[in-house]
Amino acid sequence: MTAGQEQLQRVFKTLSDPTRVRILSLLEAEELAVQELMEVLGMAQSRVSRHLAILREAGLLRDRRDGTYVFYRFTAPAEGPWHDAWLLTRRTLAGDPTSERDAAALARVIQSRGDQARSFFDAVGPEWDALRKVFHDDVLRARAITHLVPPGGRVLDLGTGTGILAAELAGLGLSVLAVDRSNRMLEAARAKFEQENVQGVELRRGEAHDLPLADAELEGAFAHMVLHYLPSPADAIAEMARVVRPGGVVVVVDFERHEQEWMRQELGVTWLGFGVEEIEAWFQAAGLPDVAIERHETPSRTRDLPGTFIAWARRSS
Repeated sequence: MTAGQEQLQRVFKTLSDPTRVRILSLLEAEELAVQELMEVLGMAQSRVSRHLAILREAGLLRDRRDGTYVFYRFTAPAEGPWHDAWLLTRRTLAGDPTSERDAAALARVIQSRGDQARSFFDAVGPEWDALRKVFHDDVLRARAITHLVPPGGRVLDLGTGTGILAAELAGLGLSVLAVDRSNRMLEAARAKFEQENVQGVELRRGEAHDLPLADAELEGAFAHMVLHYLPSPADAIAEMARVVRPGGVVVVVDFERHEQEWMRQELGVTWLGFGVEEIEAWFQAAGLPDVAIERHETPSRTRDLPGTFIAWARRSS
């Protein structure tokens, strides 16, 4: 048997199992942990882990550690037997009842990620201004603003919270659309704007993965210390890219990947930061290939905080 025949046999053997096909389909759509796969598939951990091991051995999965969790992702090969076989396999899933049930269960799992963060912010409300001081990010926020558009442009403040950034952007002469998924945080922002007589900010409730905006509506989109609270950061970056016009800029500020588990408990974060390569890949997948990234050390006076980064890119078309 030739090497090509052996590889083809391996492809067919791997994809002949319906559970492995279901797992690949799910992991192509979303990065998931073992526990989340168990919930979607309705299977025991031993069975899910066994299939993951087979798929990893076949070189189909990549994994990423986030604190005590490991998340898996499948990116379909661009060419070769695996590419062709997966295209054929994927077509068979269209309209398949099991595949449709998996998609519905996956949507519930992703929603539950976001519900945890929403519950945290609904509980915290206006107290967030005091809690967020642990970030010591005022200088970083000011640096990131310089990558936005000139005065007069319309920009998005994604995950506006209590509206600190939105107020600063409005003060620079920008028209700001401030979006948040928590009604309590929007109420806190509205109260702040009324008290401080902030003009030029429109508040809207919305999800980061489904922004209440038309295509190419803005000159800029900004997410400051927001991605680590979102159920699907990659989808948020894709949405930010969608709503900016050609020449518009997408700016993201967040923590680099770290192991500070206390942040889950005390600050309600979903993710323990992100790798630079990860951010670059998400920008590129969103159609923003020329991404620039600045990395910054955390001031030594802060408590066990990781490094931060500013990533930005302009939409070319």
